[in-house]
Amino acid sequence: MSRLFWISAILLASFLVTACTSDGDDSEDIESVTVMLDWTPNTNHMGIYVAKQAGWYEQAGLDVSIIEPTGGVEAIVAEGQAHFGISYAEALLPARHAGVGVTSVATIFPHNESSLMSLASEGITRPRDLEGKKYGGWGGQLERQLVETLVACDGGNSSLVEFVEVGNIDYIPGMDQGRFDFVWVFEGWDVIRARNLEGVEISTLPFIDYTDCIPDWYTPIIVAGDDLIADDPELVSTFLEVTARGYDFISEEPQMAASLLLGAVPELDEDLVRNSTEYLSDRFTDGSSWGRQQKSIWSEFEVFLRDSGLIDSVVDVSDAYTNEFLP
Repeated sequence: MSRLFWISAILLASFLVTACTSDGDDSEDIESVTVMLDWTPNTNHMGIYVAKQAGWYEQAGLDVSIIEPTGGVEAIVAEGQAHFGISYAEALLPARHAGVGVTSVATIFPHNESSLMSLASEGITRPRDLEGKKYGGWGGQLERQLVETLVACDGGNSSLVEFVEVGNIDYIPGMDQGRFDFVWVFEGWDVIRARNLEGVEISTLPFIDYTDCIPDWYTPIIVAGDDLIADDPELVSTFLEVTARGYDFISEEPQMAASLLLGAVPELDEDLVRNSTEYLSDRFTDGSSWGRQQKSIWSEFEVFLRDSGLIDSVVDVSDAYTNEFLP
């Protein structure tokens, strides 16, 4: 059956549920809610799109608008210009250090899904193999700290790694041309595209394999402003309850979830979305409820950021995140 058939079937079912539970009262208040993404739409955001396309937010009394970023997500959310946003622990903690009132209310993944990716021909199979290689990135201090820590932890000489700024470019051609040898990517998107769709022989060093050297951390996360949390905790709870339903649905029906995302954002590469969804479908939880965060993970990463020089004093991680509003 076609993708459009499944989208229509889900939306019809959601409509019928709404009709049967509304008791014919068309005057029920619908609250407008804005969610600001961290990047262009992708499978990290899928649970939100699933919940919106299936009509679950509307059933809960929420009219959710999903928008792409127009500036620093943390400040925009803290100022109330968006109710919720997609951020990262590496952005949230420096924001709180600077006095920005924003809190992580859920993690999208229980573990970091990042990797260092290189062409297989480079022979990089462990961190110390990065000696003498060129890293292409955004020029951030966290990037340098992570790479140098990984190399040194594996007995290599981190001073032999070269760092070049390349920004947002197509990584495979850049590596083919010798502009750089390895990059920091997301396993569920960039690696899937290179390996599964483009047929490129690549090697990866997943961050999660080296937590004896570097910390695990939450990236991406869903954030809300401290003022919203204080003034309207019911809205935060309702939004997260429905959003959790969307992410849980991905593990149950990954291809149907992919169809819903593609129905909302048809310009996305369908093969990439479907391959990425299959890969990620069992990674949104690790056996516990979706969105749960652990203080130990936040604490270890906060120390790493201080060691990296990204923050110069202690940030109380107890105030940086909460599980209070999760279902």
